Amino acid sequence: MNKFKRSWLLLKSSLSIIVRNKQLLVFPITIFVCTVAIILFFLAPPVLRPTGYSYASAEHWQAISRSLFTYSSDVAGQQSGQVVFTPAALAYLAFLYFVSMFIATFCNVAFYHEILAALSGQPVSISRGLKFASTRLRAILMWTLFAGLVGLTIKVIEERLALVGRLIGRLIGLTWSVAAVFVIPVIVREEQSANPLAMLRKSASALKRTWGEALIGYAGLTFANSLIMAGSLIWLIGTIALSVALQNYWFVAVAVVAWLLALFIWSYVTSVASHVYRGALYLYAAEGIIPAPYNREMLDLAWKFKK
Repeated sequence: MNKFKRSWLLLKSSLSIIVRNKQLLVFPITIFVCTVAIILFFLAPPVLRPTGYSYASAEHWQAISRSLFTYSSDVAGQQSGQVVFTPAALAYLAFLYFVSMFIATFCNVAFYHEILAALSGQPVSISRGLKFASTRLRAILMWTLFAGLVGLTIKVIEERLALVGRLIGRLIGLTWSVAAVFVIPVIVREEQSANPLAMLRKSASALKRTWGEALIGYAGLTFANSLIMAGSLIWLIGTIALSVALQNYWFVAVAVVAWLLALFIWSYVTSVASHVYRGALYLYAAEGIIPAPYNREMLDLAWKFKK
């Protein structure tokens, strides 16, 4: 019961910040829309470039396909049946990968700037967050390049070393994800450094000081969220059973659609709540600030480990 109470208070505190600052819910949508728009913008030139054929003709898309894909060769130089990207297509995809990462990082910096503002009692402003992120372009660019290279390196290790590579890649990826958990707040709070290694070091240092909070904190949010999900599933099963008993199958369809919609909305809101909690934890770990409605007991006692 104590674990449930702490988990619920943690989730409730994070949600209360969102209730007072509903514009925080807009940032993830902005990140998604901007990323998709950028990807479509850069995908348009290679896909819609003139080939001398009508866009509605099969010849046009065959020409596009030949410019993007080719057959790989085996050790003897013979053409194999495996379809791979051409070198030019790979270079363009790498460029697109870095651009999308840059946009996502830029929007996340704006997002966390406003999360930290909300935790400090200030009103949230989307335009102010985006304007602030534009002052951190150098740090965002350096981190994007560094993180992108790390991601590509992990991918190459996984592909080149088969099963061992996948195990090594996943281990490195997990370590990387944990160490970099506070990088975006570091970019927001640090005005001077644009060195990605320094950012990673500061993130890992903050995590090291409160490693229990980070690990169990997300477990607490997940625990409370899982209980609510389980309750909604029980409600859905009961509704379906009642509908079958009454032989009203339209009610089943409505109930399933309503449940899926509610599940999507709740998952989205709790995802934002986890970012709010991460911002609160960073303030506590890096600056010793305990933002309301959190308290020291929630950030300390909830994260003790038994030996």
